[in-house]
Amino acid sequence: MRKISITTILILFSLAIFGPINAQKNYYFEQLKQWDSARIAALKDPNGWLNLEGLFWLKNGVNSFGSSSVNDLVYDNAAFPKHVGDFIYENGKVYWKEGITEKITIHDGDLVLADAGALNLLTTPEGKYTSHWKDFVWVVIQREDKVGVRFRNLKAKTLLEFKGIERFPVDAKWRIKAKVIPQNQNPLMIMNVLGQNTAQKHGGQLVFEIEGKTYRLDAIDEGGTRLFVTFADATSGKTTYGSGRFIELDKPDAEGFTYIDFNKAYNPPCAFTEFATCPLPPPQNRLSIAIPAGEKKYGHH
Repeated sequence: MRKISITTILILFSLAIFGPINAQKNYYFEQLKQWDSARIAALKDPNGWLNLEGLFWLKNGVNSFGSSSVNDLVYDNAAFPKHVGDFIYENGKVYWKEGITEKITIHDGDLVLADAGALNLLTTPEGKYTSHWKDFVWVVIQREDKVGVRFRNLKAKTLLEFKGIERFPVDAKWRIKAKVIPQNQNPLMIMNVLGQNTAQKHGGQLVFEIEGKTYRLDAIDEGGTRLFVTFADATSGKTTYGSGRFIELDKPDAEGFTYIDFNKAYNPPCAFTEFATCPLPPPQNRLSIAIPAGEKKYGHH
């Protein structure tokens, strides 16, 4: 009978123990790679955050729009008409009035609408109707008591020159199990960069440990199967975006647990453009510990 050496036994033992572990680790890394690719694709999408070049707030009545400085809403770009038309904002509705020389198209998805001037462009959910002139697209939005126009240039310099986002090395230790404590009695108050406070449905308090110390984050329940968190930590304003980052995670299982994967912490839209209205972390979501995981800061916004 052939004898098996101690070295062979150790190799076989290592394969039996560490083989599945390495396979699991490689699968996790591949998942993160796919998530990151989808994240970049979403940023570069026509509805992403890299092509924004304007956010114009409307006043009641007529709001003239164009590249000329005489307009109420000025998009300073020589490639854009001096006066493309007017937004008429009255009685909580927004209509479009064509300019004398230029014509736009208004779309409902892929459908180009006829008699678009009769449409109320302020819709719920927002963005049902998009207005188009060549490579420029805009949509009417509402933020509490403010109604405005979100404006995109599909050939924006910020889009064409985008080279990706630097991120921390992926480390599985930052995928952390958390207990979700229901907080149904009160809404979660969130302030945005405009200084507006909004009441959000509380998704529960995430309670978790890092290096033996307990931390907590309050989550927003945006419906469906996912929770949303805006948080800051000791890296904010240093290696990561100063106003904090976002993270999404699954709602708790039957035993009340979920996982926070800080490797998927990502920059808010305001890191890429000044024309976004990002939510800010509530005071209780400002962690004292550094979380060197996920996306690093981008740009200078």
